[in-house]
Amino acid sequence: MGGRAGENGARLILVCVDQCGDGDFSGRLYHPDWQDGQGFCSAVQLLLQIEALLRQEKTQQSSGAKRTFSVPAPGDIPFGAKAPSGDVTTFQLRILFRQNASWQGSVAWTEGRREESFRSVLELLLLMNSAMECGEPGRGTAKAR
Repeated sequence: MGGRAGENGARLILVCVDQCGDGDFSGRLYHPDWQDGQGFCSAVQLLLQIEALLRQEKTQQSSGAKRTFSVPAPGDIPFGAKAPSGDVTTFQLRILFRQNASWQGSVAWTEGRREESFRSVLELLLLMNSAMECGEPGRGTAKAR
């Protein structure tokens, strides 16, 4: 599921989930502008790291921020066919908008070969959790449905 990030590389974030259980998960976060991935130990830390990235890049501005034109990032996403993957599962996250104090976009579940749109951060987390089944006893591995 590699490819271009559209007109801006900041739109695609790769989330590699290495552990999941008790309703939470941890792993690594990748972005085309970073040399290496960044680890996260909880869903909350994942969201905070993504929000910091979006603030830093100023590509996905919140609805109240002053908007300006930006120069598109050239080239393909470096993930390509050799994209890192998580021990449990992998998601490709595209954040298209930041409106109403939340994010809107799509999340692609790599192993399940499915993609769904989300209208809020809560909906994003529920989609990811449904793929991993982290909250169910005895579960902890993603399975294609």
